[in-house]
Amino acid sequence: MRILLSCLLILALVPGWAGRDRLPLYEGAPQMDAHRVALDPHDPSRRRLGALTYLGGVELTGRSPAFGGFSSLTVSGEHFMLLSDGGNVARFTMGADWKPHGLRFDNLPSGPANGWLKSDRDSESLAVDPTTGTLWVGFENFNQIWRYAPDFARAEGYVAPPAMADWPGNGGPESLARMPDGRFVTISEEARIDRPRWRGSAEARRWSRQGLIFAGDPLRHRPRRFAYMVSPNHDVADVAALPDGALIVVERQFRLPFRFSNRIMYVPAAEVAPGRVARGRLLAELDAPLIHDNFEGVAVTHEAGATILWLVSDDNQFPLERTYLLKFRLDRRPAER
Repeated sequence: MRILLSCLLILALVPGWAGRDRLPLYEGAPQMDAHRVALDPHDPSRRRLGALTYLGGVELTGRSPAFGGFSSLTVSGEHFMLLSDGGNVARFTMGADWKPHGLRFDNLPSGPANGWLKSDRDSESLAVDPTTGTLWVGFENFNQIWRYAPDFARAEGYVAPPAMADWPGNGGPESLARMPDGRFVTISEEARIDRPRWRGSAEARRWSRQGLIFAGDPLRHRPRRFAYMVSPNHDVADVAALPDGALIVVERQFRLPFRFSNRIMYVPAAEVAPGRVARGRLLAELDAPLIHDNFEGVAVTHEAGATILWLVSDDNQFPLERTYLLKFRLDRRPAER
């Protein structure tokens, strides 16, 4: 009887156990390799891609079961932080030699639910205050935004905005950006504008996505709504802000039998406002025969007066996908309508 009671007690105390393996976490000494990749595998000299110039990239690999699944990133100089959709964090520095140094692996200190399953830590988007180092993470499934102390030292709180309550469990805050003026923007991966709020055609509403603008810290400000018109058959994967308040939006498409492609879009600052319908202008498209994968994260940096875009792909820890980290220079912006 004592053994039976002990077993029942263990089952009662193991949080969230449902017969499935626990979410892999980073443990032991960190390990990661980087291998240079070409934009066009058939023409390694190619650099031009629409309004962008390819500056280089690497495929990242690691032996840890927790490695991969990167859905967002921040870049500051040569310092990189990659966040997976399982709450795992990879930090490193990398310069012109494209070799990672000072590798450090960690796991989010806390988040929605108990962290036993991947769905408990579906961290899909990331924003940072470059002055204070404070971090914000958007979680799908729970449709919450959490705030963390610098370097993910601890969680400081979270919010579940009512405006996000009806966003799909697997189509929620896939994107999150802190604007230069302190506002925050998030766009749902899949949630369309509600019919009562939509004034266009039913076909156009199909490609609308709910967006929210927070006047400041999402934990302290109620959001106001706007709409983003995604390209047909695409969903929103991530957003990043330019210094003038314009947005870079990464859109993703999946086609059978197994093929991803991405569109890199530019949204003028004037359209990133409550009540507006924002429409992206195409900067570039990543699709076969060029390097392509499930790109889910984008970050904006600046070098010698140039605007730099960094893209990271989520391999879903699946053999047919890869973890790519690519670097582009933004050479021109589309004319505003």
